[in-house]
Amino acid sequence: MAARTPEPRTARPTDPPHVRVVVIGSGFGGIGAGVRLRRAGITDFVILERADSVGGTWRDNSYPGCACDVPSHLYSFSFALNPEWPRSFSGQPDIRAYLEQVTDTYGLRPHLRFNHEVVEARWEPDQARWRVTTGQGQWTADAIVSATGPLSNPQIPELPGLADFPGKVFHSSQWDHDYDLTGKRVAVVGTGASAIQIVPSIQPKVGRLTVFQRTPAWVLPKVDREISALEKAVHRAVPATTALRRAALFAARELQVDAFVRRPALLKLVQRMAERQIAQQIKDPVLRAKLTPDYRIGCKRILLSQSYYPALAAPNADVVTSALREVRGSTLVAADGTETEADVLIFGTGFHVTDMPVASRVFGDRGQSLAEEWKDSGMEALRGTTVHGFPNLFFVIGPNTGLGNSSMILMIESSLTYTVEALTTLQSLGATALHPTERAQRVWNQRLQHKMARTVWTTGGCRSWYLTEDGKNTTLWPGSTSSFRRATRRIDLAEYELIKRQTPSRTQVMA
Repeated sequence: MAARTPEPRTARPTDPPHVRVVVIGSGFGGIGAGVRLRRAGITDFVILERADSVGGTWRDNSYPGCACDVPSHLYSFSFALNPEWPRSFSGQPDIRAYLEQVTDTYGLRPHLRFNHEVVEARWEPDQARWRVTTGQGQWTADAIVSATGPLSNPQIPELPGLADFPGKVFHSSQWDHDYDLTGKRVAVVGTGASAIQIVPSIQPKVGRLTVFQRTPAWVLPKVDREISALEKAVHRAVPATTALRRAALFAARELQVDAFVRRPALLKLVQRMAERQIAQQIKDPVLRAKLTPDYRIGCKRILLSQSYYPALAAPNADVVTSALREVRGSTLVAADGTETEADVLIFGTGFHVTDMPVASRVFGDRGQSLAEEWKDSGMEALRGTTVHGFPNLFFVIGPNTGLGNSSMILMIESSLTYTVEALTTLQSLGATALHPTERAQRVWNQRLQHKMARTVWTTGGCRSWYLTEDGKNTTLWPGSTSSFRRATRRIDLAEYELIKRQTPSRTQVMA
């Protein structure tokens, strides 16, 4: 493969600042990237954040009842165990505070650049570097770590008449805390992970609550409790007990993987537990029928709550088993023709996941955008991290690295191990950049989709946000977190093309 030689870089007063690595985003992925880079001796980096503080999705999502559905001690970095978690499933304020603490503990403040939204990142082949443009200026960098996360850009359906709705409208991730819902007629669109936390939190105070449910979700009891002062004291005094607790939670989640990815029939027992909860909490047979899914549990994300069903059974709550079709003034019209009057419209409709928004802002070695590259195939990467044609671009929570049953922190750390391994390998070889061969990326994804074919997400009989419009799962990992860790422990140079700067006259590209 021929390529032009990168020209020697001579700094000029007008040149933008140059760093070795630009990290985009300061949620778990971006903060984790900063820590791992520093621990690897790479200190020449910046973390560009579009908002005014760290936290990512745990900063943006502050709606009533917002909490994690993964146990606290597993939803934390392995290098920053937290003995002070207040509950077994911690809420948004505590998770955000944890990320602020990690930022301070590991000295990341000097690397942060707030209110720097990335509007374009373009690979410059002649210089073998990235040019990153933000709302406040430009940077150049040898590499980019994209940690924007899949739950960062809210998705609101385009509805006729929505712009003319006279009441209040907002997405769950853009909650208006200054607006009082007391006594209002409130409509919630969606029944996903956010909605089942919002509904029981606001139901007691609103005048009327209407939930627009396109598809019901399977809901299991959430066994949440306060972590005692004694437990915290033990964890502080003997840190190994915190690690042991995390390891036990990890092992329990790993044991569940086989049912999701290879033998979905094993989920029948779990489904019976969910059915039992519906029977116990919903006495009205008509409402119970509305809330009972017709697909196998696990096909869509399994939700955890012990207060969702009682809230829907309350006298001031209604469930419309149809999508919202249009808005006529203050009247909401469902696809089945049901009409509902509302003062407030809250969208719990999720995020742009399968059409990663940052992809339209990133341009590779031929000037092509990542969105164009993925237009036909859907999102694809080698080992969920690197993409052919986009040298030195590394994803955290990239294509097919999501999970349906465990902690994303485990996947984030594995991707970061792979990324740091790539960067240090480049340094040791004296190379400038790398990107996967087209064949390596194709083979990886063919094998991945072959495994996906037998998972519950494919065979369970549902349509979920895991899938593209044509039914391809480009978001989830069809295996255990341990298998992903093994797949990303070392970089295999046989899967890559290296761009090596030799002289001002030529570049050697090694397959």
